[in-house]
Amino acid sequence: MADRGAGALSLPDERTARPDPVLALNRMGTFDWDLDTGLFHMDAQAYEVFDLLPEEYDGRPESLAVRVPPPEASRLDAVVSQAIKDGSENYGAYFRLRCRDGTRRWTHTQGYIRRDETGRPRRVIGIVRDATQELQESAARSLRAAQDEAVRRQTGVVQVTTAALSHARSVQDVIDVLKDSHGVRHLGATSVVMGLVEAGRIRMVAEGPEDGIVPGTRITRIDEPYPMSEVVRTLLPRFIESPEEFAEGYPILWPHITDLRITSAAYLPLIAQARPIGAMGLLYNDRRGFSDEERTVLVALGSSIAQSLQRAMLYEEEKDLAQGLQQAMLPRTIPSVPGADVAVRYRSASLGRDIGGDWYDLIPLPGGRVGAVIGDVQGHDTHAAAVMGQLRIVLRAYAAEGHTPATVMARSSVFLHELDTDRSATCLYAEADLTTGVVQVVRAGHIDPLIRHTDASCRRISVEGGLPLGLSAEFGRLEYPVSTVELDPGQTLVLCTDGLVEQPGADLDDGLRTLAALIESGPDDVRDLADRLIDVAEERGGDDDVALLLLRRRGWDAARTGGRLQQHVAPGDPEALRLARHMIRATVRAWGATERADEIELVADELITNVLLHTEGSAVVTLRFLCGVDRRLRVEVEDSSSALPRRRDVDVSGVSGRGLVLVDRLTDVWGVEARGGGKCVWCEFVVPERT
Repeated sequence: MADRGAGALSLPDERTARPDPVLALNRMGTFDWDLDTGLFHMDAQAYEVFDLLPEEYDGRPESLAVRVPPPEASRLDAVVSQAIKDGSENYGAYFRLRCRDGTRRWTHTQGYIRRDETGRPRRVIGIVRDATQELQESAARSLRAAQDEAVRRQTGVVQVTTAALSHARSVQDVIDVLKDSHGVRHLGATSVVMGLVEAGRIRMVAEGPEDGIVPGTRITRIDEPYPMSEVVRTLLPRFIESPEEFAEGYPILWPHITDLRITSAAYLPLIAQARPIGAMGLLYNDRRGFSDEERTVLVALGSSIAQSLQRAMLYEEEKDLAQGLQQAMLPRTIPSVPGADVAVRYRSASLGRDIGGDWYDLIPLPGGRVGAVIGDVQGHDTHAAAVMGQLRIVLRAYAAEGHTPATVMARSSVFLHELDTDRSATCLYAEADLTTGVVQVVRAGHIDPLIRHTDASCRRISVEGGLPLGLSAEFGRLEYPVSTVELDPGQTLVLCTDGLVEQPGADLDDGLRTLAALIESGPDDVRDLADRLIDVAEERGGDDDVALLLLRRRGWDAARTGGRLQQHVAPGDPEALRLARHMIRATVRAWGATERADEIELVADELITNVLLHTEGSAVVTLRFLCGVDRRLRVEVEDSSSALPRRRDVDVSGVSGRGLVLVDRLTDVWGVEARGGGKCVWCEFVVPERT
């Protein structure tokens, strides 16, 4: 319309009667626009829409410029021209007109283009209507829809965040959830700050954006003029809707954060069980103000975070308590053992009070021996840890008293049964003589040990076992068979609990094979190897604890160190006699006296048998490597009888009296010494130098 002579009409006389603009609301009029003559005819209702009187309008569209501002007229002309050019049959457009009183009114027009048989446009017939109320209602609906969508989105974020917070087990977990992509950033916040109340102060645990740390605010008093302190004092949220409000309300803090370009902030008290446990701040740099719905959503979020924080803090306290109890039950230090390198590791996989009863122990014993223990009490709670501590101490005491491995295990089972607890325990006890490398192993329902060889290969040692501790006493099956293995210099004995080998969906044998492969590919040093195995357990995760003990036997130079080995042989105990013979044979070989091994074993066996036949007590056999002018291996057999042995002549058919004859002929020197209430028969063998 504007390009057809806009501005041709003059403003009407203010004294002229005017239609009531209120009556024009929702009015609709028609027009007929003759494109050949250029006349634009309107009906009475159209006059009311344009807020004109008939006498104020001369029928030319240019005269409507008094009501249609030039920008609007240009836009309408462009719409009509494009429709005519495109061959369209109709068009429609919203435009604003200027009423008589100077106010603006939204109007809508819709025209239908009539063409002749050649397609030339000849007339436009259409309508004009007041669209003010329509657009107001539409805008209100759009605004309500946008607000509803924003609330739904924010509520969804709160629901997702609350669900994620339900899995948080530490304060750091809570912070990580809030900083996660599903956290408060979806609420539009640029960053989050959080502080916990501790002894009348607020300690910052999450400090907003990088380089956004305010000096002196890591720990603040509750009475200081900071927003987090204020919400903790008042227990009310604080919504800061503009930078000006921030600067006015907190003049000490504001100068330090102006570079962060904060435009608004929401500080929420974190309240649990009617007391403040902390405060959280959400910082924004692209908005001002908060609607009522947004405030409600944020307060709900703060409540959810507070509950999660309290739960996480309780978990951490309980975990610290449980782990402290567990650590108190385990050995504080592992003693240094001559002739061995030892590494122990423990991994706790539990949270809260759900701790395990896994344990390890290393027990120095007389005669160059050491006891290695690995075990696991049934259950995952503080009771399991308490039972573990008692059982560890008792087993250590029985071993230190000098009982055989089988007796140590049987007595420990009886002790656990008499504790009047419903818990059983698996255990493996290995008593190693580091001089000879002889290892006596007893297993009570535990997994088998492994040995890593000097070439890094690793094999599982099948050990015949008995029932778990406690159960064997309950069912009266206290027999624990003893298996004997030899640990050569450089070889490593590996003991562990099932947390290191058990995996979901895999059986125990597969787990042990996987463990053996890890050991083979691991480092040579036992400490580095232990670290590697525990790292694998950490990566794998799992709900079970892991205890690990590695014992590597060093090389033994008896001629240089003066080796010593001792073994008790009780009467009526054929197993003890067999083990003593095995020990003597292994010691002779380990000390490089192989050439005289048969002689030494025969003499020692004769002396031990003599004690068992002719006395009522046990025999104590001791082997020593003596350093001096020549290399000598000394055998001593003690008993509690004061009667000295007497050498006798025997005939060919004699069945006794040959013992001392053998000793005299096979040894280089021998003799008898009084020892307290008993005696000691000793003999020495010169051992050639190793070549």
